[in-house]
Amino acid sequence: MLNLLGQILTYIVPFLLVLTLVVTVHELGHYWVARAFGVKIDRFAIGFGRALFQRTDKRGVEWRIGWMPLGGYVKFSGDLDASSVPDQAGLDELKARIASEQGAHALTDYYHFKPVWQRMLIVAGGPFANFVLAIVIFTAIFTLLGDQIAPPRVAEVPSGTPGAAAGFRPNDLIVEVNGRPARSAQDVIRVVSLSSNTPVIFTVERNGQPLTLTAVPERTATEDAISGRVAVGRIGLPLVTRRDEVRFIRYNPVEAVGAAGRQTATVLETTLSYIGRIFSGRESGALLNGPLGIAKAAGGITSQATEGEAPASLKAINLALMLFQFAAILSIGIGFINLMPIPVLDGGHLVFYAYEAVARKPVAAVVQEAGYRVGLALLACLMLFATWNDLQKLNLFKFLGGLVS
Repeated sequence: MLNLLGQILTYIVPFLLVLTLVVTVHELGHYWVARAFGVKIDRFAIGFGRALFQRTDKRGVEWRIGWMPLGGYVKFSGDLDASSVPDQAGLDELKARIASEQGAHALTDYYHFKPVWQRMLIVAGGPFANFVLAIVIFTAIFTLLGDQIAPPRVAEVPSGTPGAAAGFRPNDLIVEVNGRPARSAQDVIRVVSLSSNTPVIFTVERNGQPLTLTAVPERTATEDAISGRVAVGRIGLPLVTRRDEVRFIRYNPVEAVGAAGRQTATVLETTLSYIGRIFSGRESGALLNGPLGIAKAAGGITSQATEGEAPASLKAINLALMLFQFAAILSIGIGFINLMPIPVLDGGHLVFYAYEAVARKPVAAVVQEAGYRVGLALLACLMLFATWNDLQKLNLFKFLGGLVS
């Protein structure tokens, strides 16, 4: 029982806290933009299923928390279907009903009768809020803690590795990777891990002189407490940093915002690069995570932050910082996914509204229905694929094989 409680506190609770924060901010993005345009809203919900908490405010909005905290939604008055994009017949029916019950003047309060550009901004408000959350978190961290520059040096060059084949030598200082500054070992790992079988150009400093080397990372199976078992690019070079070369940069609030924006852009760029390599067949997609993988990562972060002999207060601060950083990265990912042009996601709604803006009429009902079904199928396939990855990373199949062998 104690072990089960420990697992819940280590994995489930941090996962739900981080996910709830990201989802709440996403839905608030939709909500506040809709409020700014005077849209009538029926419900703001976090979680699904039976309500654990619900309250209706003076504007008539029901605020609701469901027992299953794995998502959320904003329900606008007059929503006819799950896609929230009715066709012309649905709009005409809704307009007639509202006009007969409340008068024609009430139409301006309803989401579906707002100008298309306003509806597009309301839809985009959710992903935009996710990016803003990431920037706010990174800004707070850069303002409070600054940034650490830890130049990566090659500790040793094992024979037979891609690094050895490229001509690296011990004590080489890696200055740039593919033309980007290498401020820490993580900057190197980020590029190399997503460049399996693809040449990576390094600028190194050797005995005070610049030198260009090209290495081709090999896809190698690795395992750590956060990601689990994954196969990523490696060049086989242990990296270290000299203590006398480590320096800290302090930012004022304005500089911190700029640094946070650059950090957010880097995460987005890495995500786009990885997705592009999947579609081009150069990556397997093994790094895509589902709920199990996210929970595993949250648990790994919790374990790392709380291990050691430090005082409990310092562990708590370290844990909070690491989970906030994790929330920022997850928020960027959720914002990006929601902008994908799949009908059941915000990006799909934007595609429908873009058509409406050009054609001056909503997408036909039959097209919306087909798109909605295809979108659900695509999301189901994506979730199944991500869950399969999660189970493989957790070595569940190997564990079950051991049970039946």
